[in-house]
Amino acid sequence: MKIVSFCHFLQGPAATQYLSDMGAEVVKIEPPQGAYERHWAGADRAKAGGVSAFFLSANRDARSLAIDLKHPQAKQVVYRLIRQSHAVVENFRPGTLDRLGFGYAAVKAEKPDIIYASASGFGTTGPYAGRPGQDLLIQAMSGLVAGTGGRRGPTAVGCAAADQHGAALLALGITGAYAKWLKTGEGTHVEANLLAAGVDLQTESLVTYYASNRGRAALDRDERLATWFHEAPYGVYAIADGHMVLSLNPPDKLAEALDSAELRAFIGRNAYDERDAYIAAVAEVLAPLTYAEIAAKLEAHRLWFARVEDFDDLRRNPQLLHNETFREVDVNGVPVTLVNHPLRYDGKLPGFTGFALQPGAHSRSVLEEAGFAADEVAALLESGAVFAPAPDSQAAE
Repeated sequence: MKIVSFCHFLQGPAATQYLSDMGAEVVKIEPPQGAYERHWAGADRAKAGGVSAFFLSANRDARSLAIDLKHPQAKQVVYRLIRQSHAVVENFRPGTLDRLGFGYAAVKAEKPDIIYASASGFGTTGPYAGRPGQDLLIQAMSGLVAGTGGRRGPTAVGCAAADQHGAALLALGITGAYAKWLKTGEGTHVEANLLAAGVDLQTESLVTYYASNRGRAALDRDERLATWFHEAPYGVYAIADGHMVLSLNPPDKLAEALDSAELRAFIGRNAYDERDAYIAAVAEVLAPLTYAEIAAKLEAHRLWFARVEDFDDLRRNPQLLHNETFREVDVNGVPVTLVNHPLRYDGKLPGFTGFALQPGAHSRSVLEEAGFAADEVAALLESGAVFAPAPDSQAAE
């Protein structure tokens, strides 16, 4: 699969990264100064080797073509690439690429069998279509913030959950459209949006909420309970040497494992309707014990539990090490840890070739492979339509 990507921020780049991991050839179209994610990162603009951590999280194996889309010669360049590709992926606000001459109708007219994937905050039409779509806004508007906090009040999830899930859904849609193209030769307009992704994340919760007819009061719960719809003891507990979680465990088995008269009193009672009282009792029993003490008791009864691990713990987690979840790479002489592709194919991780560490790092090679002669490439660079680092600075490719 060959993809021309007009993507920035996270949802679009992460989607094309999933696809490039699986073998797609991705050309990232970006402005001469570089896409947004090259210039911003969290943790006060965290960088490795001078490169934004945000960029490094979602752009591996994408080749960069830096081009001024408003330049008169830009269209001939981009459309030559599109005609040689299977898919165009974009996550600008609706209408932006139409104004630049690369909207769905224009691209389809040039290449009728194109797979054109549009990702937005809220959809390409409707009352919110023009609004900015950003992860925290989506968490709030999709009910995720309201459903997460419980009695502590509305609480955001501690990661870009809607963006990352939206990226996976977008990649899934493109893959399905490609399967259709392989079978029929027909293109597809794939449309994804973050609001839909935020809701989709909560499918179990929402279907259960509407079926239960319990109303908003069901969301009010002890803050230790992990969700509004699970019964206790499903939650997070402070213990003598940290925190742990208990999943769904029968009250009789839990009481036996912990040898607790207080917990035996809840056997036969409704662990959902009395969830606040039950989780408080479990918390009191667990609080003075260490994780090792609790683990020995619960493992003997085959109960479900886990230690709460922080980000530093993950680097030592034996299963993550076995799964090769992280990858150490060199970025301009500085080691950086990446999160690998989450799937395995025939027992193996996808390969990794690198990053376009500078905007336009692959401009020359992309144009040459598209059939532009050396003098045409030179003319495009001279005109300011296309940009590339000086040849002696492209070691970062």
